[in-house]
Amino acid sequence: MYRNLEDCIIDLEKNGHLVRIQEEVDPYLEMAAIHMKVYEAGGPALLFENVKGSKFRAASNLFGTLERSKFMFRDTWASVQNVMAIRDDPMKALKQPFRNIGNGLAAVKALPLKKLGSLPTTTQEIQISDLPLIQHWPMDGGAFITLPQVYTEDPGKPGIMNSNLGMYRVQLSGNDYEMNKEIGLHYQIHRGIGIHQDKANKLGVPLKVSIFIGGPPAHTLSAIMPLPEGLSEMTVAGLLAGRNFRYSYVDGYCISNDADFVITGEIHPGETKPEGPFGDHLGYYSLTHPFPLMKVHKVYAKANAIWPFTVVGRPPQEDTSFGELIHELTGDAIKHEIPGVKEVHAVDATGVHPLLFAIGSERYTPYQKVKQPTEILTIANRILGTGQLSLAKYLFITAEEDQPVDTHKEVKFLTYILERIDLRRDIHFHTNTTIDTLDYSGTGLNSGSKVVFAAYGDKKRDLCKEVPDDLKDIRGFENAKLIMPGVVVLQGPKFKDYAQAGQELQGLCNAIQAKGAIPACPMIILSDDSSFMSATIQNFLWATFTRSNPSHDIYGVNSQYENKHWACDNVIIDARIKPHQAPPLIADPVVEKNIERLFGKGASLGGLKLG
Repeated sequence: MYRNLEDCIIDLEKNGHLVRIQEEVDPYLEMAAIHMKVYEAGGPALLFENVKGSKFRAASNLFGTLERSKFMFRDTWASVQNVMAIRDDPMKALKQPFRNIGNGLAAVKALPLKKLGSLPTTTQEIQISDLPLIQHWPMDGGAFITLPQVYTEDPGKPGIMNSNLGMYRVQLSGNDYEMNKEIGLHYQIHRGIGIHQDKANKLGVPLKVSIFIGGPPAHTLSAIMPLPEGLSEMTVAGLLAGRNFRYSYVDGYCISNDADFVITGEIHPGETKPEGPFGDHLGYYSLTHPFPLMKVHKVYAKANAIWPFTVVGRPPQEDTSFGELIHELTGDAIKHEIPGVKEVHAVDATGVHPLLFAIGSERYTPYQKVKQPTEILTIANRILGTGQLSLAKYLFITAEEDQPVDTHKEVKFLTYILERIDLRRDIHFHTNTTIDTLDYSGTGLNSGSKVVFAAYGDKKRDLCKEVPDDLKDIRGFENAKLIMPGVVVLQGPKFKDYAQAGQELQGLCNAIQAKGAIPACPMIILSDDSSFMSATIQNFLWATFTRSNPSHDIYGVNSQYENKHWACDNVIIDARIKPHQAPPLIADPVVEKNIERLFGKGASLGGLKLG
């Protein structure tokens, strides 16, 4: 059980999970590049001891592998899982009272323990400019905090048990921010802090914000745990840490006594400034938009404080490992939240939100001989109306029958769907709705569409295992390649606008229809580079589902409307890059060359096996 981040660092190093980097490293691009290279190699956690321009050390890749994360929480893992299980199914505690006595003892640690008085005596007051100002990608708007714990309280019901602790990126420098006085706070829709700010705005008062950085790793993890409304993240922080959350109030702001750094300040009603760009977890930059402006009150640092950070980009990255960890901890929570659902998998290769795979139940009409989606359509609507799952664009859902289905085996799952889907009945669109703030494939910020592919019943077709002849040599659409059974990619002309795209795709649909039916190939992808798209399943998933807006980019061979329901013989998804979409993340080759010095013989990372 760690009291602070330093305890964790010492423990990881002692057990071979951490390497110290003693060479001076530039927080402008170098630290991020080093982190990504080590993460990709499945390497250790890193402690940067000599950060250029700052007296503070920095740590990254703490959660880089599930094995390391479980090691850090080895003393509390089982008890937290048990408490989470009871939360999901309280009847368990009543049915097995003696087995659950230990859970009550663990829950005692979840109660926050208020430390009266002031901050720890070693705390010093500093400025934003003293921090490690880490810029991750070349086009980023400045330096960002990537592992913040952003704390707010309900203005109508103040107090720690009515608080929200979330992880929302924070811009420290750049743009129009006045150094040491202003920072940018970016949060997306469906976030708890938004409820607090809305209440503060209606009361006409500023919202007090405390940003904790560091402290026990449990505090960082609790900021991203998906919790039901009414369950405080502070209780989970105590459970995971095996130690009550310690806090004080200074100048009216809640301060974590265990955090390495704390930034306090206020968000005033209606005050925003341009925030971004920022290289994000979809693999593209999120662009510059107005987001809440936080006026800095004070900045605190513990003696020998350590600045934790991570780097996000095209998956997989460290947040992939975060996701695995949370899934193991929360277990079957989604089953209890949505009746009939067996599994929902947010596909990491697409950056999580664009694509969901789900397994539901089919119990509505067991007496009918013809099997078709019924209950899973109800479940699909529940999924797309639940928390952050509602930000998804594509949902593929089925129900198990004679054979088990696994949403984590992407090719087998999609194969199962495509073998059974009725393309004239089983595609359901939701238009003019909300999507992820970070997704620029839609019609505007937070705006786009969704589509549900629901399949159930007997197998309808054998899928092609090579490119059908009728998809070869179509004028203007070349280099046809098989991605997986039933899915072929074509390379087309560069996308100009939707008017031209409509004509191009109608021509493609007509050309395919003229050659005859191709039931073995229910899905066709149009891309800028079919060799890239077909090289790996990860490339296919990433490029297809991050670069398309269902309402605008799905076409169909022999498509028509039947009583306002869209139907087709073959689905075509236009996954070409569109001019309005954000640019992809590309590393700086000069920086990549410069960091090689740390991986050479005798250097801090010289013993790391890469590739």
